[in-house]
Amino acid sequence: MIRSRRIKILATLGPASNTEEMIKKLCLAGADAFRINMSHSSHEMLSDLVRRIRNVEKEVGFPIGILADIQGPKHRLGTFANGEVAVQPGHVITLDSDPTPGDAYRVQLPHPEILEAMEIGHRLLVNDGKVKLKVIETGDGWAKAEVVNGTWLADRKGVNLPDSELMSGALTEKDRADLQAVLKEEVDWVALSFIQRPEDLAEARKICKGKVGLLAKIEKPQAVQRLDEIIEMADAIMVARGDLGVEMPLEVVPSIQKKMIRKCRRAGRPVIVATQMLESMIDNPVPTRAEVSDVANAVYEGADAIMLSAESAAGSYPLEAVQTMNSVAEAMEADKGYLDTIASQRPEAEPTGADAISFAAAQIAETLDLAAIVCFTASGSTGLRAARVRPSKPILALSPVTETARRLALCWGTRCVIAPDAKDLDDMVDKACEFAFNEGLVEAGGRIIISAGVPLQTPGSTNMLRIAYVGKDGKNTG
Repeated sequence: MIRSRRIKILATLGPASNTEEMIKKLCLAGADAFRINMSHSSHEMLSDLVRRIRNVEKEVGFPIGILADIQGPKHRLGTFANGEVAVQPGHVITLDSDPTPGDAYRVQLPHPEILEAMEIGHRLLVNDGKVKLKVIETGDGWAKAEVVNGTWLADRKGVNLPDSELMSGALTEKDRADLQAVLKEEVDWVALSFIQRPEDLAEARKICKGKVGLLAKIEKPQAVQRLDEIIEMADAIMVARGDLGVEMPLEVVPSIQKKMIRKCRRAGRPVIVATQMLESMIDNPVPTRAEVSDVANAVYEGADAIMLSAESAAGSYPLEAVQTMNSVAEAMEADKGYLDTIASQRPEAEPTGADAISFAAAQIAETLDLAAIVCFTASGSTGLRAARVRPSKPILALSPVTETARRLALCWGTRCVIAPDAKDLDDMVDKACEFAFNEGLVEAGGRIIISAGVPLQTPGSTNMLRIAYVGKDGKNTG
């Protein structure tokens, strides 16, 4: 299937979209990859969803990426004797480890690592920030906090900690079990929640052993402060604006989003913009004008992918949400100023032969008005380098490795095709011409530019460029 846009769409599956029929409709409407939220999915559900996606993949005939989103540590209050209590600014409540149902003056916080990390002046944001508490006193296994704003506290409400760095890792026992289940399935990416520091990726990388790409969700101030290190350690990044907008002032989130996208582009890491992009479409068949502008801004900033959450997972209009996101992205990329904007943000080439080759391929394709850039990639690194440049010409990524082609489904501008490995240089050129022609990227008489590594089948060795003429029936004519 030929997409006319470069940015990718990641759609979350849920009760509104988890049938094979609907998955196919979403895919044909524009979804390039699907997210499975392990906060709401059992291992059996995970297996069923992966099977359905792979069945659809066989029907549509192109690689589909799958991302499993690991829940991460969810911090919640304990319970109250009456289910909830009324509070007001100035009210003081003690947080401790006692499981006894709480009252207006104390309640359990069943997370000893939080009680240990809290210091005077630290904030606790309860129920997505609807209640703000400030620590005024700490002791061994307890803390007193004053209500800054808010009117009530209730059972099991979530707690965010913008000021406290927890020494516990990012993976819970549930996460470890979920990771083991994910590794048994044909999943391409794992998203890690509530990352605070680069070390939080180490345990997951050890468990996954390179079988999936690791995506770090940036949703805490501590992660923003160490963003460069986390980008270096991760395979991809998500601008997780939901919790990020709770733990940080809302007005700084847009600038953080822009900074993250630019840093990821410089590093050659795919970056996804997520949360509330078309939030009103959970209940309405059309979005607000502000939501359309939000999607458009992510496109103009050069993000690799944009994500639908509840809109496609539990909303009343999952298909319309994907169609809307697709049409907005297509319209923005068709705008005359789009490519100029993207080009103006192009990062400098890294001082490596592979990066220089990728930049040269884009420049030559633009100067000579070639039809497409075709790259052979086994590990995916050549495809990522080609996308990092954000060329004006289409990128066709040919890979003999199914997992690589699926993983690149979240990478900007790459049309991925699973293709047999080339036997030699002549065979490589023949295959590049044939697939570019069959994918509708070049007509007979047109030209393409090919990047690859020599010797062939050597991952990460991009060192060659070749311009090829495409003749009748997609045959190479020299």
